Amino acid sequence: MHLSRISLYWTRLLLSFVVVAAIVPIVPALADGGNVYKPHAGRHVSASEDLRSVEAPATSEHAIDNRSLTATPSATQSGFVIHATFDSSITGNSNAAAIEAAINQSIALYESLFTDPITVEIYFRYSPNQPDGTPFPTGAVAQSNYVIYDVPWSTYISSLLADSRTSNDATAYSSLPITTLTPNISPSGPGGRAIGLYTPPSMFANGNIADGGPYDGIVSLNSKSPYQFTRPPGSGNYDAQTGIEHEMDEILGLGSYLNGLPKYTDLRPQDLFSWSAPGTRNHSTTGIRYFSINNGNTIIVNFSQDPMGDFGDWLSASCPQLHPYVQNAFGCPGQYSDVTATSPEGINLDVVGYDLAPALLPPGASVLANISTRGLVETGDEVLIGGFIVTGTTPKEVIVRAIGPSLPLTGVLADPVLELHDATSALIASNDNWRTDDEAEILATGVAPTNDAESAIVATLNPGSYTAVVSGANGGTGVGLVEVYDLDQTVDSKLANISTRGFVGTDNNVLIGGFIVLGNNAAGTIVRAIGPSLTSQNVADPLQNPELELHDSYGTLIASNDDWRSDQQSAILATDIAPTDDAESAIVQTLGPGAYTVIVSGKNDTTGVALVEVYGL
Repeated sequence: MHLSRISLYWTRLLLSFVVVAAIVPIVPALADGGNVYKPHAGRHVSASEDLRSVEAPATSEHAIDNRSLTATPSATQSGFVIHATFDSSITGNSNAAAIEAAINQSIALYESLFTDPITVEIYFRYSPNQPDGTPFPTGAVAQSNYVIYDVPWSTYISSLLADSRTSNDATAYSSLPITTLTPNISPSGPGGRAIGLYTPPSMFANGNIADGGPYDGIVSLNSKSPYQFTRPPGSGNYDAQTGIEHEMDEILGLGSYLNGLPKYTDLRPQDLFSWSAPGTRNHSTTGIRYFSINNGNTIIVNFSQDPMGDFGDWLSASCPQLHPYVQNAFGCPGQYSDVTATSPEGINLDVVGYDLAPALLPPGASVLANISTRGLVETGDEVLIGGFIVTGTTPKEVIVRAIGPSLPLTGVLADPVLELHDATSALIASNDNWRTDDEAEILATGVAPTNDAESAIVATLNPGSYTAVVSGANGGTGVGLVEVYDLDQTVDSKLANISTRGFVGTDNNVLIGGFIVLGNNAAGTIVRAIGPSLTSQNVADPLQNPELELHDSYGTLIASNDDWRSDQQSAILATDIAPTDDAESAIVQTLGPGAYTVIVSGKNDTTGVALVEVYGL
């Protein structure tokens, strides 16, 4: 059983999010003469008052016919997929678009990070009740239920070694214990499948476990709790996406066996990389304990040893936190983060069997990927125009999306229309309402729009320059989002030199660009905000003095600029793509792998058409 709460730190007048865990075994009926994996149910409850006053209901025990667990899977697939099923408590909610968007954004992030050919089945809920229909305990804010399997030690270790794909794996597996520490290792269902074991979904929508259950786990958000589904969260709100990612990590398999003591003593996969000093393992709740993949020589992050917290989560500082990681045992309102390839969560998932996508890149390579820009879509020159370049020698498969109704904002573009053009301005494809064209192909990408009025195009593009144009059907206007996702990172062609032109207003109507740096190393970039020089392109109302900000995935400001010659003039000139007008802005920055946001606004709240650009150097 996993329990968690929100604890009030009166001395700092700050709320903190706390996770506490334990495991309740579900004892199956044994198959005659079979060597089976025993499944267990885990539960995670988040509460807003002291844990001692919140008692999670006992989990019913259900038998599983384990004869089905020894079968051989009959089908394979080519990519990592998280399949979300939305409960009616979400689809029937007036805020359904924002809730689904936060969930889909989390899913898209994981699907971009990992390449294991498995499908993870998660049932998502937003309700005042738990999956079995009983109300959440007083103060509870969230819950996840999931399936864990007992796998014999030798079977698990040999499967893990056979699945080695990345440099992290090579380093971590060289420090695996030579002797058996516990009879079994207990991965989650998806964690077992990621290394080739047959650990199928076994959970039903009410949280019961039985043969044929369609889900690996359930994420339930308490609809009475102070979650915010847009970023950045307010000072008194918890970021929903961070919470969703935390619960998804639990279902994927992060967690320690320490939460199940004394009843359950088999190690979880994460416990294989728990240390107290170089060469010294620590599988106890006393002393220092940290996550390391090189025999304990380098501390990646400390584990929480707080008995009121989850022993599988990270040790957390007081609020506000310098590193508000997704798996922190204590989270803070007003802060947020994501799982990345180089975050402790990403590294941990990598070494317990999930295959990071950057392992498929050439050694040392870093590229830009999964680009997006949000802005006000008007008419004429003030539509939203996204440009990108496909580099390399082979075709690149992408999906381009035009999002409007599902944005959690007021004044959104109700019915976006999307066009994709090549470098000669020739129309390649267009779409209005994504289900009207290539619905099956779009669904297969795993990133289909969540509203039927939104638009999408899947295309395989030769190297060259391309433009995506977002406008409103029948001259409609409002805030829209144009996105380009890289669907095949295995080929040598990459997305590069990203730009979007749109109208810059004020408040929510500024121009916001997003991009991801994928790879093993940092990437040199220049970000530009262009305005006055657009007059030469016959743009009637250019933004006369654009200001530029660059933020990391936590929302932290990395750099800002107003008038490019005022900062980094030499570095900007050295790129050979300095802006041509001194009132325009630019930032040169070396960025590590992760997600970044660029914001373009007008000085003194001025408005007009601007261009935001990101170039790889």
